[in-house]
Amino acid sequence: MSNLHVTEIKAFVPAKDFELSKQFYKDIGFTMASEGGGIAYFHFEHVSFLLQNFCSDGLAENFMMHMLVADVDAWWDKVNQSEVVSKYGVKLWPIELQPWKMRDFCITDPSGVLWRIGQNVE
Repeated sequence: MSNLHVTEIKAFVPAKDFELSKQFYKDIGFTMASEGGGIAYFHFEHVSFLLQNFCSDGLAENFMMHMLVADVDAWWDKVNQSEVVSKYGVKLWPIELQPWKMRDFCITDPSGVLWRIGQNVE
């Protein structure tokens, strides 16, 4: 019998300006655990992604990440208080109740990647 246990899945997030994007993710609370060969490994608790020093035309603006959290209000406050909007010129949307039974907000990173951060609601 084969062992098909999956231990992790990570996205390769594009970066137009690798150094700027690395600092942005640190500023919103991610930890950069390692870097090498144009890839930076970021995590927050048990979730992670790989930031890549690569971005073809239109890639970042059409790339979306979704992060499910326990307290969307706490995350919105954390992101808003980090002052990344003024520091990086990114866009931060207010929290909204979505028809798919989630409260969420969006933020773009410096490359244009859209992050949707949400909390399930009943």
